[in-house]
Amino acid sequence: MRELERYYRVLELEPGASLEEVNQAYRDLAFIWHPDRIPQEKHRLQEKARRKLQEINEARDKLRSVKAKYKSKSGSNAPYQPRKTASPSSESRTEWPSSPYPYQPKKTAAPSGSRENSYAPYQQKWTPKSTPTPNKTYQPPQQSDLSGQDFRRANLKGRDLSGRNLSYAKLNGANLSDAFMHKVVLRGADLSDANLFRANLLLADMKEANLQGADLIGADLSGADLRGADLRGARIRSGDRLLVKLIGANLSGAIMPDGSIHQ
Repeated sequence: MRELERYYRVLELEPGASLEEVNQAYRDLAFIWHPDRIPQEKHRLQEKARRKLQEINEARDKLRSVKAKYKSKSGSNAPYQPRKTASPSSESRTEWPSSPYPYQPKKTAAPSGSRENSYAPYQQKWTPKSTPTPNKTYQPPQQSDLSGQDFRRANLKGRDLSGRNLSYAKLNGANLSDAFMHKVVLRGADLSDANLFRANLLLADMKEANLQGADLIGADLSGADLRGADLRGARIRSGDRLLVKLIGANLSGAIMPDGSIHQ
């Protein structure tokens, strides 16, 4: 129990927090402590961030595992108990699942003039069903290759899509706010009018992506490859203040929000 409390503390949560709260806390802290956000020359901070991210990953994995086991125990239905029916003889007694009221077949006399058990009505051999699989929390498809998929106007808020291949995917109008998309591949993807508010796009491959009219306020595009991307009309400023993080991003040949081509 103390170990679980420590995992909750690592994620800055109160003991007993829900799985959704655990996942959200993980995304928030991973966003803050990811080593890619720290300059390479800051060796001490890089090492501290790596240790912190390792602790965060361990805490998230342990708590998810514990909650999955708890849901498996509390969410499953009781084992199936078939209806008790009389059997013509004790020899045909079926082994039933354990029950506080064990089955006791009625004893019936054998038909006169015949040997005992010489007559028995047709019986279908009963095979106990396996214990029903407990309901598990829905998990989105985990395949890494989602290239060309249609996610137009989909609600993907806060999803962890890091490392996925979404090349040429249709994401126009999709809600990707607060999504964790570290090293995601969005080459040639259609993100026009998408909501990328505070999205984590560290080291994302966004070559030739269509970002026309996208909301990029608060997004982190540090180290992202935006060569040839179309950013016309994209929201990146509030007045004269740039509100997108572009440290180390490659914008060669990108069409900027004002229509100019970045050299």
